[in-house]
This record gives sequence, structure tokens and C-alpha cells, in this order.
Amino acid sequence: MRIGEAAAATGMTTKTLRFYEHRGLLPTAHRTSNGYRDYGNETVGRLDFIHRGRNAGLTLAQIGGILQVRDAGGAPCVHVRDLLATRLAELDAQLAELTALRSMVAGFYSDVAAADPTDCDPGEICSYL
Repeated sequence: MRIGEAAAATGMTTKTLRFYEHRGLLPTAHRTSNGYRDYGNETVGRLDFIHRGRNAGLTLAQIGGILQVRDAGGAPCVHVRDLLATRLAELDAQLAELTALRSMVAGFYSDVAAADPTDCDPGEICSYL
């Protein structure tokens, strides 16, 4: 299939496919006699995997590592498990930071919502932040 067909089948752009090929996430495509890239049907599955990995928050380097293990004939399950464990820990840390931030902003909002705007000190930018 040509690059446009592969892109359409996966909801990606042709520019993205070229980028992935350049980064080594996709094998170099066979070229037709007129120079068009010609991808095999397995490319769609590989692109879907890359998309799922990106949606999970994995980096392209991490996804590339998984693909290298698979391309070498290995099962990347343990590697994926370890990456996902790290990702979960990162997400938990981000959630904790966001929860603390929300609490702080809610406190600011509570103060400013209860305040009388006429009491604002014109010498300060804003006493509520």
C-alpha cells in the first residue's frame, strides 16, 4: 500500500509516517518503480502499536526499544511491563502535584470570591496571589 493509504488506514499523516521511518520505528519501505513508498499490510499493525504507545505516554525512544526487541524475535512483554510500571509511577506523581495545585488554587479562589473588590490595595498588583 502507498504511504497515503497507510496514513489514512491509521489516521496519521504521511509526514508522520516518513518521520517514523526516518527514526527507525518503521522499516524502510520498498520503493515502486516510480519511487513511491510501498508498505506491507503489517505496517498498519505496527503504526497502531506506535499510536497506542504514544497514547499511553511512552516516548518514541521507548516504543522504538520495544519494537527492537520484537524485531529481533524476542517477546517484549517484560520490557513493556517495566515501562508501564514507570509510567504509572510518573502519572501518580503528576496526579499528586495536580491535586496539591488544585487545593492551592481553590484556596486562592475562596479568598478572592469572598473578598470585597473595593478593599483592594491599589499599591499591590493583587493581594490574593
